[in-house]
Amino acid sequence: MHNLLVEESAAPPYAVTGSGDSLAMPAYEGAASVPVNDDLPFFTEEELNEAKAKGFFESYSDLDSLGRCGAATACVSEKDMPGVPREDISSIRPTGMQNHEYEFLSESYNSAWLYNRCHLIAYQLTGQNANEKNLITGTQYLNFDGMLPYEKKIMEYLYETDHHVLYRVTPLFTGDNLVAGGVLMEARSLEDDGRGLCFCVYCFNIQPGVLIDYRTGENRPE
Repeated sequence: MHNLLVEESAAPPYAVTGSGDSLAMPAYEGAASVPVNDDLPFFTEEELNEAKAKGFFESYSDLDSLGRCGAATACVSEKDMPGVPREDISSIRPTGMQNHEYEFLSESYNSAWLYNRCHLIAYQLTGQNANEKNLITGTQYLNFDGMLPYEKKIMEYLYETDHHVLYRVTPLFTGDNLVAGGVLMEARSLEDDGRGLCFCVYCFNIQPGVLIDYRTGENRPE
């Protein structure tokens, strides 16, 4: 078994979609997420201008040779949010989904299972449901402590305005690992040039109290 604190902190730089820049995975030091690049997204001017011209759109990377997801991008607005509950997604099995129950998790979450089928672009923003290009194996800690607060920020901003937000989530894998070490989340509001909403954060795909083998997804109590 390999703990994220040991394996992922030494990861090489990763290319950031569209920017030509690179990102080294931060080391976990107790926070579910950390700002990256001074909290400024890596969007290029071309990407921002294209999103302003298009309005709502979605784009999902093809799965790689190991079946892993790549970057997912969307330009979202309140009027494009789904108005119906999410349907079942159990037909999708993301890479590394070696799930086990840990009773102590049920004290903090609504389930004792370690892993969720974790949407890169949240269902609440686009209505994407059982899309294999948009679902990774994510811990409850990643899903609820890491990503959800930022997804709520986007939704709250959209509810308060009639604006659009350019949003991208990129899962970062080390080598041939089947489970991502974490995800890079970038968002910028368009009509006000980021004054209303702007962030760039890395969220850790770990679970306190559990050791995860990121090569396979197997896990055991710490």
